[in-house]
Amino acid sequence: MRSDANISQHYADDLSACAEIVNRGDPDRFAAVMAASPATRTVLFPIYALNVEVARAPWVTQESMIAEMRLQWWRDALAEIKEGKDTRRHNVVSPLASVLDEHAAGVLDLLVEARRWDIYKDPFQDFKHFERYLDQTSGALMYVAARALGDIQENIARDVGVAMGLSNWFRAIPALEARNRVPLVDGRHEALIDLARTGLERLERARRSRRVVNRHVGQAFFAAWQTETILKQVINQPCRVADGVLGISAFSQKSSLMFRAFSGRW
Repeated sequence: MRSDANISQHYADDLSACAEIVNRGDPDRFAAVMAASPATRTVLFPIYALNVEVARAPWVTQESMIAEMRLQWWRDALAEIKEGKDTRRHNVVSPLASVLDEHAAGVLDLLVEARRWDIYKDPFQDFKHFERYLDQTSGALMYVAARALGDIQENIARDVGVAMGLSNWFRAIPALEARNRVPLVDGRHEALIDLARTGLERLERARRSRRVVNRHVGQAFFAAWQTETILKQVINQPCRVADGVLGISAFSQKSSLMFRAFSGRW
C-alpha cells in the first residue's frame, strides 16, 4: 500500500503537470490563475488542463477518427468521475477527480461533445448554433471553474464565459481561416460589431450581479481579464479581427492582472 507521503507527492506532481499544460497551451489563462490565491490554483489548474487537452485534440491529427477517439477518451474519463468509479491514473484525470462532482463532470462531458465541431470543416448552421457552441465550451468551462470554488449562479458564470469565449474566438479567426475553417456565420464588419456588442452586454450583465458573487469564487473570472478590451476593440475597429491584432500590451496585461490580484474585482 502506498504511504500518505507518496500519495501527496503524486498529487503535487500531478498539479505541477497540470500547471505546465496550461502554461504551454493557454498562457493567458495561466497568468490569470497565478493572480489568484494558491488554494484556488489547486482547484483551477486541473480543470483548465483538461480544457487545454480537449481543445487541442481535434487539431493534432488530420484523421477525424483519431480525433474522435481522443475526445472519447476524455468522455470516458469524465464518466468514471461522474459515476464515482476508480479513475484511471493520469496526471490530469487524477487531480481532476478530486475537484469535480457528478454535476460538474456531466457539464464537462457536454463541453467535450461540443468540441467535435472542431474536428470537421462544416460551418455553423446559424447564429444560435454558434452561440450554443460558445456556451457549451467557454460558458460551461467558466461555470465549472467558478462552481468548484463555491456557490455561484450559473447564468452569471456562463455570461462571463461566453463573453470571454467570444473575445478569444475573434482572436483565433485568422488561424481558423488559415486552416480552411469557416469560423463565422457572417463576417461583415457590421455583423462583427453586433456580435461584439452582444458579448459585451453579457459581460456587463454579469458584472451588475458582482455583489452576489463571493470574492473567492470571483477569482475564476480573472480569466476574462482581456475580454472587455478585446470586445471594445472589435466594436471600434472591426478590421483588427482579420488583421490579427486584437489584445493588449504586455505592460497593460501585467497591470491588469495585478489590479485583480489586489482588488479581487473582475
